[in-house]
Amino acid sequence: MTEHDPYQRARHSIERVTASWAGGLSLEDIRSSFEDFLERAGGRKPAGVTTRPVEIGGMHACWFEPDGIPSGPCLLYCHGGGYQIGSVRSHASLIARLAKATGLRVLGFDYRLAPEHRAPAAAQDALEAYQWLLQEGDRPLAIVGDSAGGGLALATAIAARDQGLALPQGLVLLSAWLDLGLSGDSYRTLEEHDIFSKPGQLRAMARTYLGRGADPTDPKASPVFDVLDGLPPMLVHAGGYDITLDDSRLLATRAQAAQVPVTLTVFEGMYHHFQIFADLPETAQSLIDIAGFLQRLAKDQT
Repeated sequence: MTEHDPYQRARHSIERVTASWAGGLSLEDIRSSFEDFLERAGGRKPAGVTTRPVEIGGMHACWFEPDGIPSGPCLLYCHGGGYQIGSVRSHASLIARLAKATGLRVLGFDYRLAPEHRAPAAAQDALEAYQWLLQEGDRPLAIVGDSAGGGLALATAIAARDQGLALPQGLVLLSAWLDLGLSGDSYRTLEEHDIFSKPGQLRAMARTYLGRGADPTDPKASPVFDVLDGLPPMLVHAGGYDITLDDSRLLATRAQAAQVPVTLTVFEGMYHHFQIFADLPETAQSLIDIAGFLQRLAKDQT
């Protein structure tokens, strides 16, 4: 590999930014740095996708709309960031690339972050965004989420089911962080391989989000342990070097037991949330697979 190899570029950029976070930056500085980092990693947003800000009960949100597609099925996107960092801005490139690859409108939203707003604030905001879409007559074809956003996507579908709301046709989870207790073996066996996330970092984020004395195995905190019966088909993508890999494996096992259709794809050699890097071949393949999954869902809906 050379310095111009996309894998090396990704590795070096991650090492630089995570080293800066370990240097005593304030939370606000880390949030800003994370947004800048993901913007650079994602590259220029693809042509042919228009952004349109909206407000949902005081919560900032934004539509990403492929040109010439003012209506039709949409997606709800839950961004990652350990419940402490991340925003529509940080994930704008990935959301826009998702809209471009699928030909679908995508709504991203800025849920409340910890420690200012602890659990269940983020989950409440995600459900509010989903309910807003239903009220607008825009039932999402799927809820999509990465990392902590994957947990929010799954939790939102569970809450919608429990409240008798119309469900999305599917779920798409990318390196989903579903077990805030970090009980899977991958948190230990892949710690040295995952260049993006580390167990200590996630443990700290879980404590900050849940608060002192909270049980991280509570299904409301870790939706992989909730009842999964009646949920829509799931597409789950994870990296082979992803410390949250066992969360995806556990979800697939429990979904199958609940007779929920699930497809788990593990991208060998990839780390946590690799899709943020637009120039990785695995990112391109992940988006192709997502588009195919959603096209099948849309076809089944008609």
